[in-house]
Amino acid sequence: MHGTMLSDPQLAPPLVLTGADGTRFDLAAEKGKIVLIYFGYTHCPDACPTMLSDWAKVRRTMGKDAKDVRFVFATVDPDRDTPAIASAYAQKFDAAILGFAVGRPAIDTVRQAWGFAVFKEFLPSMPAGTYGVIHPGQAFVVYPDGKLTMIYPPNTKPDDIAANLKRIK
Repeated sequence: MHGTMLSDPQLAPPLVLTGADGTRFDLAAEKGKIVLIYFGYTHCPDACPTMLSDWAKVRRTMGKDAKDVRFVFATVDPDRDTPAIASAYAQKFDAAILGFAVGRPAIDTVRQAWGFAVFKEFLPSMPAGTYGVIHPGQAFVVYPDGKLTMIYPPNTKPDDIAANLKRIK
């Protein structure tokens, strides 16, 4: 496998998100499917567009086999990203990538449950009034049994991810 396998896979932490159209995504209801989750933000200049572009390539490479894989982009920038913005951003890369916003009340709960940090970054080189968001660079992989089993680090090749996902199925 090309991702980092977790030594003791556990049930994935809860993750319930609301889409732009009011639909709910509940990770617990996705058993039987592989779910890739990436926590980022729509103003990200590098890591997020790279990951979502790679996911679009993974989907094309997998063809029909991608039907049992959910690709979930969850923005952790509630001050700028609404569910509608997150959805439109994700679908720019591929219509099947689901985009959601983790809202202000849930951000700390999600961050703690999934074990990552999120904070605003203000650099002198940034235009006044703008900021970046420090967020996890890896994609989380939840297996069909609901366990968080693997993590894909940034720059994992799309062909390698596609090959792994076909093996997991």
